[in-house]
Amino acid sequence: MVLVAVPSVLFGYAYLGYPAILWLLTRRASWSPPASEPPEWPPITIVLPVYNEERVIRQTIESLLAVDYPAERKQVLVFSDASTDGTHAIVREYATRGVELVALPERRGKTAAENQSARHARGDVIINTDATTRILPHAIKPLVSVFQDPTVGVASGRDLSSAAGAVEDTMAESGYVGYEMWVRDLETRFGSIVGASGCFMAVRRTLFDQLFPEALSRDFASPLLARAAGYRAVSVPAATALVPRARALGVEYRRKTRTMARGLETLWYLRQLLNPLRYGGFAWMLWSHKAARWFGFLMAPLGLVGLVLLAPASIIARALLSIAGAGLACGLAAFVWPPDRKIPKVIAAAGYLLGGAAAAIAAWGRALRGERNPIWEPTRR
Repeated sequence: MVLVAVPSVLFGYAYLGYPAILWLLTRRASWSPPASEPPEWPPITIVLPVYNEERVIRQTIESLLAVDYPAERKQVLVFSDASTDGTHAIVREYATRGVELVALPERRGKTAAENQSARHARGDVIINTDATTRILPHAIKPLVSVFQDPTVGVASGRDLSSAAGAVEDTMAESGYVGYEMWVRDLETRFGSIVGASGCFMAVRRTLFDQLFPEALSRDFASPLLARAAGYRAVSVPAATALVPRARALGVEYRRKTRTMARGLETLWYLRQLLNPLRYGGFAWMLWSHKAARWFGFLMAPLGLVGLVLLAPASIIARALLSIAGAGLACGLAAFVWPPDRKIPKVIAAAGYLLGGAAAAIAAWGRALRGERNPIWEPTRR
């Protein structure tokens, strides 16, 4: 019974109970971004780490140059992680428009490229994005404006999941992204978010200048480092960016495995933030939003074992096993579904859930074995 109860309680609390508690606690609390623009916009540096992105890099640079922000106060830095295709040649075409290329001599990963940006950035605010994200023209100013609040150290943009075509087998990703954005809004009202968007976020230069371990995740760590330094991290709904959905479930599985493995290592590296005696409500949110979810996935296989043990004597256990079996069958069907045929929504959702669970378990395996792979393979969306 305990084997079944533990993961059920962890998942129920992390995905339902925790947001419900936040909602209750913040009904009368509200953090609002500054109502007016700053008297003078601060200089910013947009950091764009890339690896072999010749397919999309031109469109990405054009979109960054088109955002509504004073051109003389906007620096665009493209860091190539030793790209071997035509990325460098395309970026150099924009040198006369202020786009700077830093070509790293060897592949060391995304975080290593971001670390290098501290040496070249001239802005007071560092904005991180990636080659497949499309920052909407109006989005930079709301993101930067919140730094008028001296307590803000990190600002996270609003991810909008999008698809260039009918990517129906990953439609569930869009709903999950919306859920995550809602939870971030609640956390902002309570005090601080515990994870920022790796696709679009901004950091005070004084917090970005520290060298961060290359095998870990800077976007997850930034709100934690900000809190340790006495700042808060906030979500900015008006700072929107389009994030393409993965083209296939297999691509999404690999991305989630890599992301969560790095997240586990990052949380362990900054585990002092889990101390409620020192960090109070922030530690509670970190336990609830991250640790409870991740431990739930670790315990999930034992929950299935518990159901098998209970099944001979419990009709409820047998019913739950039947539901799990049907879900597993639907999920596996999603992975082998012909790409030229429309996939039913139920099967697509089951595939997304199965892929996420499998990726989480695989990530735990990597973390427990001590595998660290800083080398970055961008998700081709």
